[in-house]
Amino acid sequence: MNRRTLLGGLAGAAVSVPALAACSGGITSLEGEGGLGSGTGSSKGGLTIGTANFTENQVLGYLYAAVLEAAGVKTTVRPNLGTREIVFPALKSGDIDLLPEYQGALLHHLDPKSTATEEGEMQNALTIALPSGLQVLPYGLAEDSDAFAVTRETAEKYGLTTLADLAKQNGKLVLGAAPEMKTRQVGVVGLREVYGVEFKEFKSLDSSGPLVKGALRKGDVDVANLFTTDTDLKTDDWVVLTDPKNLIPGQHVVPLIADRKADTPVRKALAELGNVLTTDDLTELNRQVDKDKKDPEDVANAYAEQHGLTK
Repeated sequence: MNRRTLLGGLAGAAVSVPALAACSGGITSLEGEGGLGSGTGSSKGGLTIGTANFTENQVLGYLYAAVLEAAGVKTTVRPNLGTREIVFPALKSGDIDLLPEYQGALLHHLDPKSTATEEGEMQNALTIALPSGLQVLPYGLAEDSDAFAVTRETAEKYGLTTLADLAKQNGKLVLGAAPEMKTRQVGVVGLREVYGVEFKEFKSLDSSGPLVKGALRKGDVDVANLFTTDTDLKTDDWVVLTDPKNLIPGQHVVPLIADRKADTPVRKALAELGNVLTTDDLTELNRQVDKDKKDPEDVANAYAEQHGLTK
């Protein structure tokens, strides 16, 4: 896939659809063609799963592949394609068919002004905001949110417990994050607009990866954008700054799929996975890849087998 294809524009206005009932229990199970979307696509020719460029999303992509293969759907996984700004257009253009996504982050990408925060509200808002030809399937139990963390020493030195406290140190602190966080609402833009935070410097590093975590440990950055399923948050005793104004929305894992592939076998298989995979499970799978240096595909396949998802 060449870069020009990946970066193609998102043609078409958002589709207008009736509002959907919010999920009272968090998870929407699928029976036949129930749940979200029409279930009228066809996966008989197989489908291609793309993933973003960080460990967890790759693990999720291979989990999707494992349960879909068990359901008789032929899959191809294209891991580590890049950020949402790249993989979303790739889905829209037909280069890939399915993405593991996160409710709040995806909604802010599509509609930066959305105020939805509750899971059911966000699911409805996503359905309205998505371009024609794409749909979100029911979200799962597992959740992974952005977090802004500091070392225990930095927290004590500057009196940092919340994101609001950062504004008391305007012009003094360095933020480390993936490059796209400089222009995202859940990033530099939102921290400035919602909390009045101005950093001394922004360092472009990676998404909760070795670069940003190494910089935090060495003191090259004062604040790091990490993921809540990152095991280093606990092992390094880092302080996650709380978010009293709810800048960071809920981030349940949600499959984003092209209508053309969203048939009943696909929907049922992904719903079953969503009802089994928990946040703790996802954190442990991340640890196995990042700390134990296991292959993401092997980790995903072992989990799916252990939990009876590939019988």
